[in-house]
Amino acid sequence: MTSPASVAASDIRPIQRSAVPARLTMALALVTLADWLFYDERIGISLAIFAVAIASASWLANHATLDLRRAALGGIIVIVGLVPVIEEVSLLSVLLLVMAFAIGLLLATNPDTTAFADRARALRNLFLFGPFRIFRDVLQIFDLTGFTRGIAVWFVPAVLGIVFIALFTAANPLIEQWVDLLNPKLILDHLSIWRILFWTLIVALVWPFIHVQWRRRSHAAAAAAEPAEQEPAAPTDRIELLGAPTILRALILFNLLFAAQSILDAIYLWGHAALPAGVTYAAYAHRGAYPLIATALLAAGFVLAAMRPGGPAEKSTVIRSLVYLWVGQNVLLVLSSILRLDLYVDIYLLTYWRIAAFIWMGLVALGLVLILARIVLDRSNQWLIGVNLTALTIVLYACALVNFDAIIADYNLSHSQEMSGKGVQIDTNYLLTLGPQALPAIDKVIQIRNRANETCLVSRRDRLVELQRQDIGSWRAWSFRSWRLQRRLDARAKSQAAG
Repeated sequence: MTSPASVAASDIRPIQRSAVPARLTMALALVTLADWLFYDERIGISLAIFAVAIASASWLANHATLDLRRAALGGIIVIVGLVPVIEEVSLLSVLLLVMAFAIGLLLATNPDTTAFADRARALRNLFLFGPFRIFRDVLQIFDLTGFTRGIAVWFVPAVLGIVFIALFTAANPLIEQWVDLLNPKLILDHLSIWRILFWTLIVALVWPFIHVQWRRRSHAAAAAAEPAEQEPAAPTDRIELLGAPTILRALILFNLLFAAQSILDAIYLWGHAALPAGVTYAAYAHRGAYPLIATALLAAGFVLAAMRPGGPAEKSTVIRSLVYLWVGQNVLLVLSSILRLDLYVDIYLLTYWRIAAFIWMGLVALGLVLILARIVLDRSNQWLIGVNLTALTIVLYACALVNFDAIIADYNLSHSQEMSGKGVQIDTNYLLTLGPQALPAIDKVIQIRNRANETCLVSRRDRLVELQRQDIGSWRAWSFRSWRLQRRLDARAKSQAAG
């Protein structure tokens, strides 16, 4: 009969402690290369060079277990994925490269996974959990007894706490002042928080390709299906990376950190209290919109990992209460980000990217609420993914029906200095890039300003009118939105003629 211990052993390949230091050295060498190639530099062919370095290090670290035929096929896939990056670095080419690397690694190092569902599950685990394995693997090379074990349970809270502090420092000038007082100047002259975060990110991303581990679900399932003649599990000193003690300490620390940020927002952002000397209200209001969203996303990932179904923290009343409190603070954080962006838009007007940021922030807030609902209702992660995808589909469908060009043009005109007496002057160049749907707003700008001084704008406006006539005159280019715009333009022309 197969014991639970053997099931666990077949589920995940055991870590060879002698191999971890050598592979960790490879990962640190890749971090050094990434710092030289990317930090404060523009990215181009350097990304392809770094990708080749990762592939070479991965082959060197795992060559003893590779099947040559499958490894060759995986190498071909990686080469195919490199071609778009060499052609041009873009979001699409980077995504293709990442997928090529993941599929190539799966084919080369996991011959037991052949079914499509198993491969999809393995790739999901690689992307979701792979970057976090570096912390667990480094911990497991030590004897976690006594004082070392006490340090281990604080390892994840300390690392993520530093990350959250760095994000709060980027978002809040007051916290930045406090952190500057704590940091020794000599260290800061040569080291920055952003560089440390960059190194941590790189080593976490490359580690799954250096120290390859795949979950073998088929072996575990087969063993579980055998008659249960269980043997007592052998005692172990190993500690889980996200065990209940670690999660409890992390949530206490994170709630305290987030409470500090929430109190500052309540005093200065929502309460409009006078800021300390050297800090302007504008800087406090708009600086933290995007870092705080990154903070909320990282927090959501931790909650999903900590409160995974069947995990050690799921049944703890104390941990669940701390999770509820923390998710609530994250929702408040997202609302603060929305307010910051709204104040920024009120001064600097609206753009497509700022509308996208509003929509994205709303989806993040909804996602946090749905995570809370999953925990309270005891639903699965599949339910959470399905509900989020449904919400995303509804939002995208609604966006397809909204005339953002006209909304942006009308908002920018009504909130410009010419119309409201505050804010910035209307950017006519940006209005013209919005296309024919901005014509009503452009006509108002020309009417407000002296027409004789706006000959260039009138000329460019006439080109948009001609483009609109071409669209409405061809049945192939006809759209309901263009038809409504043409009726509006025709009514304005008749009104001007009658006047």
